[in-house]
Amino acid sequence: MSLVVKITPNDKGHPPGKLADAELHFIDGELDGLKLIGFSIWDRRSGNGRNVTFPARQYAVNGERRSFALLRPIADVGAQNRIRDLVLEAYAEYEERSAVASSS
Repeated sequence: MSLVVKITPNDKGHPPGKLADAELHFIDGELDGLKLIGFSIWDRRSGNGRNVTFPARQYAVNGERRSFALLRPIADVGAQNRIRDLVLEAYAEYEERSAVASSS
């Protein structure tokens, strides 16, 4: 299975710290032609790097809002790190292309 990460920049700057949204586009295999949406790239509040949030569904329990992650590891917790790294690499490449385009 192959996939492409599509980056959509957060040009509005709202909410603060949100850099972009990302989607995973599947280009072959059983998921060919489908996409998984709901990833976001954020500057860390501490200023040390970036973070990726995963698709989630919100729900309420006794008036308290909670989130249920839609993409979770079956057994290997490192699986999420691989996707997180893939999204961050795609965003870094997007930034490089944007910098080259703006300097031309």
